[in-house]
Amino acid sequence: MRVVLQRVSRAAVTVDGEVTGAIETGLLALVGVAEGDTVGDALAAAGKVAAMRIFPDADGKMNRSVADIGGAVLAVSQFTLLADVKKGRRPSFVSAARPPEAIPILEAFTAAIEARGIRVEQGRFGAHMLVELTNDGPVTIVVDIHDGRIL
Repeated sequence: MRVVLQRVSRAAVTVDGEVTGAIETGLLALVGVAEGDTVGDALAAAGKVAAMRIFPDADGKMNRSVADIGGAVLAVSQFTLLADVKKGRRPSFVSAARPPEAIPILEAFTAAIEARGIRVEQGRFGAHMLVELTNDGPVTIVVDIHDGRIL
């Protein structure tokens, strides 16, 4: 599982002209579920996302989490994060989990964040989405998870 976090001052996702999720200050979480990922991986990722101290404190140091600031998370499924580009010019996505496997893991990820009192908005799984964001910093963090461990 791979999660790309972007600290944002605002973010929104639109599908077929309809805004399916929008947040102000918080995190845009682009989530790629790999073949073989588990709910344990989703729970580990959610814990890391919720607790990661990447928002500024009163001294301007990255010392506060999204929960600390009362922010929200916009979670967007993105299988392309798992692209294999080692061979040829066209990425391979064979390591990405298929929808029946990926959807419950993505749902576990968002539910675990919500269980920590953080509002979660979402895109629409499998849809063509337009994602808008204002990256604050810019701050972008990549979190890789395998076997319930952060790599």
